[in-house]
Amino acid sequence: MNMFETATRCKFRFPFRGLVSVEDLWDLDVKYLDSIFKTLNAEAKESNEESLLATKSQEDEILNIKIEIVKYIVKVKLDEEAARLQARERKEKKQRIMEIVASKQDADLQNKSVEELQAMINDLE
Repeated sequence: MNMFETATRCKFRFPFRGLVSVEDLWDLDVKYLDSIFKTLNAEAKESNEESLLATKSQEDEILNIKIEIVKYIVKVKLDEEAARLQARERKEKKQRIMEIVASKQDADLQNKSVEELQAMINDLE
């Protein structure tokens, strides 16, 4: 079963200023998600103490799913941030190139003779 389907069907809650739902995780900053991950990971380490009985309880499975959900959301948020940064860099680079093109066009106009400029003005009218 999909981990998000499991989370919503079982009404998972995550430790953050009380308890938050899966939907609320999407609104949190990655710093807060990291603190939730650390809390869940500490719980997982505590429950994974050595035991002669190698059976996993349902709580262990739920804890693992919660950890995977937090990891997934953090990855998505980091990927989205990287995409936003790339888009901003592309936009800034395009703007710089357009400014250079405009300055070269201005320089080209500066180098034209008065007669050529007058002819261009007449063509525009």
